Amino acid sequence: MIEVKKLVKRFGLKTILKGVDFTVQPGEFVALLGPNGAGKTTFLRILASLSRPSLGSVKVAGYPLPNESAKVRARLGVVSHMPLLYPDLTAEENLEFYARMYGISNHQSRITEVLQMVGLEPRRRDLVRTFSRGMQQRLAIGRAILHDPEVVLFDEPYTGLDQDASEMLDDVLRSVAAKGRTVVMTSHDLARAEDLATRFDVLSRGVIAASGTKDDFKNSNLLDFYKRSLENRE
Repeated sequence: MIEVKKLVKRFGLKTILKGVDFTVQPGEFVALLGPNGAGKTTFLRILASLSRPSLGSVKVAGYPLPNESAKVRARLGVVSHMPLLYPDLTAEENLEFYARMYGISNHQSRITEVLQMVGLEPRRRDLVRTFSRGMQQRLAIGRAILHDPEVVLFDEPYTGLDQDASEMLDDVLRSVAAKGRTVVMTSHDLARAEDLATRFDVLSRGVIAASGTKDDFKNSNLLDFYKRSLENRE
């Protein structure tokens, strides 16, 4: 579903990504881990067709980027630090706007289904500016999956959430993954990543330093795997 080969991304004289190879199979939930400045957000922006690679090849859902970016975006959902919602519209109106953008037929029934999935159906007619940060993040996920994308990208979805909101988001992410979608999520919360993901890739110094599943560290834990991965790059 995602195929990246020898990806390089430069900003001026600074090289952020230094030959990344990354492949994700349909239905996988990959947690992309790494320290601040490792290039995780830059990498997701390239997968989301929001930034162009300097070198290398990128395919999402079988389409090459950046040449087929419109086809990729039609099959992609993205949740970033910003919810990308209109605060003076209701939850329902926000989803109606995006449904029209995606050309979704019978969008009212789909909007109801999505609002129920993210636990916001009772608040569908409330203005988004009255929502808590956690509620906005849940609606942002609803926006991202409204058109039933094959691939969903989450960039630090827990940023700014309290414990209750984070637990609600856990349930939403599980329901998203249970639909068989391919998911890539960046996170600094190793405990949540270990609970949710099926694979764990560590981005360090511009390359994937290690990749593994829970079976690869069943006698230890994700934190040990993460620390070893970073130490091996030093």
